[in-house]
Amino acid sequence: MTYYDVSMKISADMQVYKNKEEKKPVFRVASDFDTSVAHETEVTLNLHTGTHMDFPLHMIEDGQTSSELVLDRLIREVKVFDLTHLKNKITKDDLINLNINKDDFILFKTRNSYEDQFNFKFIYIDQGAALYLNQKQISGVGIDALGVERDQADHMTHKLLFEKDIYIIEGLRLKEVKQGSYFMYALPIKMDHSDALLLSVVLVA
Repeated sequence: MTYYDVSMKISADMQVYKNKEEKKPVFRVASDFDTSVAHETEVTLNLHTGTHMDFPLHMIEDGQTSSELVLDRLIREVKVFDLTHLKNKITKDDLINLNINKDDFILFKTRNSYEDQFNFKFIYIDQGAALYLNQKQISGVGIDALGVERDQADHMTHKLLFEKDIYIIEGLRLKEVKQGSYFMYALPIKMDHSDALLLSVVLVA
């Protein structure tokens, strides 16, 4: 078996959405051996930093939160589709000939996985593609961008996916992963009533 860790590494200088300083992790030594018998580190970061999953509360007032997480939906077979040829966005036309079926969990590999710095023109899922996935009634979708959408009016990509309880994973790193089927372990840190959870994601071939 081959294991692929497709998570982003958390660091102070990591890529964050729109290069916003407030989204960058801040590390602080809480105690060291000059002042204590133990070395401890504090970290402050936005839960939409790095590889994470969104919950409806992120875009919908009073939407569901991490308290409704069903863990076995994140430990399962997934399909990776290579869309690295795309230059701007993922549209319905890019999806209609792919083997996407009801209850599938799909991951999109794009040129985003090859970029270490934030690109304001990152590949995203447009509204038409989101509606297509909504109608297909897939279980979940992941992308190698820090957002499934890019400045879309009314955040309709998120809302169309949430409408059918489609799990959303953002911030994957799929550079080393070829198109095909994998077994995914996407493990979150337990946290109630949150609009997002950090994930550690491993694919097994």
